[in-house]
Amino acid sequence: MSGTTLADWLRALDDAALVALLRARPDLATPPPADTTVLATRVGSRASVARACEDLDTLALTVLEALLVLDADLRPVPLTALRELFDVDIRPPVALLRARALLWGDDDGLSTPPATRDAVAAFPCGLGRSVPALAGVDLTGLGEDERRVLEALAAGPPVGQTKEAAHVVSLDSATTPIQKLLARGLLVRRDTLTVELPREVGLAVRGDRPLGEVVTAEPPLPTSALDPVSVDSTGGGAALELGRHVEGLLRLWSDEPPPVLRSGGVGVRELRKAAKELEVDERRAALLVELVVAAGLVADSEGLEPEWVPTTQADTWLVAPPEHRWAALAQAWLELPRLPGLVGGRDDRDRLLNPLAPELNRPGAPRDRRRVLEALAALPPGTAVPDVERLAAVLAWRAPRRGGRLRDELVRWTVAEGTAVGVLALGAVTGAGRTLLTEGPGPAAKRLGDALPAPVDHVLVQADLTVVAPGRLEPDLAEEIALVADVESAGGATVYRVGEHSVRRAFDAGRTAADLHELFRARSRTPVPQSLTYLIDDTARKHGRLRGGAAGSFLRCDDPVLIAEVLAHPAGQRLELRRIAPTVLVSPLPLAEVLDGLRGAGFAPSAEGPDGQVLDLRAAGRRIAGRGRRRPAPPPAPSEEQLGELVRLVRAGDRAARTTGGARVSVPGNLGAGPSATLALLQRAAKEGRNVLVDFVDGHGTAARRVITPQLVGGGVLEGVDVSYGEVRRFPLHRITSAALVEE
Repeated sequence: MSGTTLADWLRALDDAALVALLRARPDLATPPPADTTVLATRVGSRASVARACEDLDTLALTVLEALLVLDADLRPVPLTALRELFDVDIRPPVALLRARALLWGDDDGLSTPPATRDAVAAFPCGLGRSVPALAGVDLTGLGEDERRVLEALAAGPPVGQTKEAAHVVSLDSATTPIQKLLARGLLVRRDTLTVELPREVGLAVRGDRPLGEVVTAEPPLPTSALDPVSVDSTGGGAALELGRHVEGLLRLWSDEPPPVLRSGGVGVRELRKAAKELEVDERRAALLVELVVAAGLVADSEGLEPEWVPTTQADTWLVAPPEHRWAALAQAWLELPRLPGLVGGRDDRDRLLNPLAPELNRPGAPRDRRRVLEALAALPPGTAVPDVERLAAVLAWRAPRRGGRLRDELVRWTVAEGTAVGVLALGAVTGAGRTLLTEGPGPAAKRLGDALPAPVDHVLVQADLTVVAPGRLEPDLAEEIALVADVESAGGATVYRVGEHSVRRAFDAGRTAADLHELFRARSRTPVPQSLTYLIDDTARKHGRLRGGAAGSFLRCDDPVLIAEVLAHPAGQRLELRRIAPTVLVSPLPLAEVLDGLRGAGFAPSAEGPDGQVLDLRAAGRRIAGRGRRRPAPPPAPSEEQLGELVRLVRAGDRAARTTGGARVSVPGNLGAGPSATLALLQRAAKEGRNVLVDFVDGHGTAARRVITPQLVGGGVLEGVDVSYGEVRRFPLHRITSAALVEE
């Protein structure tokens, strides 16, 4: 088969090999090729070759580039010539290239698609274009300065820019190394500013290393062994911390939704505000912002002045158990088609990249993220990779063309984000992270729940008015403690602080002093200090002495002196208060605004309902219908049955293409005989239940080919089942350019 064409080589493959090719290069199957000629055209296209090379390792790519050095894209080359360039066994990469149709032919005549040079490397192996007249060039007699120039260009790339390329001088008149090499013909002038080292000279300079420095083996990956329980517990802590930060962000944006920038995204000021409120750095805040939108917890309100507002899904998320909250966020991160790591950088026009900006969209991000995680998950449980740079080097060897210029950055970002999300911990994949990768968020949530310590039902109250939660609190206890105290520090043990403001917040929510005393008495494993008892009682004596209602709003108090004090205070004038009885004041302003103004002036009013009971006027926060950010679902991998059917169609197309005589009918424009013959052929196929290979021009003027089972032919239309898709389609007869019966 030396010198065979790509189409002939594909045609000679058995069905199993053809199925394997379509599985390795799924882009070849969409839309289904009508025959081998169409398949060969796709195999040899520049875009398809570039996609096929994305998963090749460094050795396979080097073998492919070596074939280009031998000009295998122009003429077949023997395998023996390729082997002479390597000192390692190249049979595995050659077999891989053949399986991906990046290499075809027998060992006496190997060829690569003509588009390979454009898709893979303009200067394969760092060598320039060939100048056959320089074959066997002798480099003796060159000066040291000339040899240094040749060695620099031979190391690659073989082109260099120099102003001396514009000067044409003889060897006797040359004064610089570049001028001398140009005069000797050892450099080729490409333009007035560029010179190129010919391939033959580069090979002569490299000597016994014609391909240069070739990394033929994967670099080692240093690892360390950790206790899997320790990894899981650390990851569990990160998962709980993630949930706490997201809860804080939802609370912040419920009260003060940030505006949507005109260019999309969240502004720098809003990001810094969120970072300060959550006590995190801006990089983590940006990740949190991306996650809440990706998980559908926050969405664009899409009004005249759009804002980023929590959705109704956020309420469901807030009441879910911690492990389910984590699973929703972790799955959103795993599928996120964006790169949060770009936040803070600059685009091509030197504009700052903000969270949620369209410029962060990267459809391939989920694939690249999963690739890094799966490399770590392939190690035994508890095996950590302490050096991210070494991991990046290993992945770069496995797929050097993946990720483009951000290839190594993607590895660093994935490890950092995975650690923040709790999928990674201490440089290793957590048990919940492994389950997330293989089984999905549901089983991963269960795995995390099993790894988390059981929630505790008690706290430790300290004399300095701090409350220590020695672990994850039960949900009802956590809610009560969060109401009466503020988080001071979080971690394995959360520290809360009780103050007058937090106690008053609990009173505003309807709790009484007796309720708070009972909470700490029943739930504290340490004696309740007197300072806390005094704080609660003192705040309770002042709280609620003023009662407000809607008039707009009113204030009442049994103490006329306090009423007079409020009315005389400057805040009373700002709030437009007026006395309607010795113990009653009214205002046209809303009750919440009046109470906030009085609290800012140092008073401690509370709201009451019609029955005199304390009302909780805290805003519940804005909500909109949950939409989230749409994540395009990846196309499903074709099944074995679909691939087998695709191969059958290709074989049928080949048989139709070989059909001769009257079975193949061409439609010669508007001549009557052509359409009549086509109509008769299609009617015959419909009557006999035969398949027909139809060439036609669609509504956009694009030529296409399909295998059709005609069902109805008439009225200027062919209606039949498109065998490739299993759908009924209609084809205007005047658009059909040729038709042929498919011989079964």
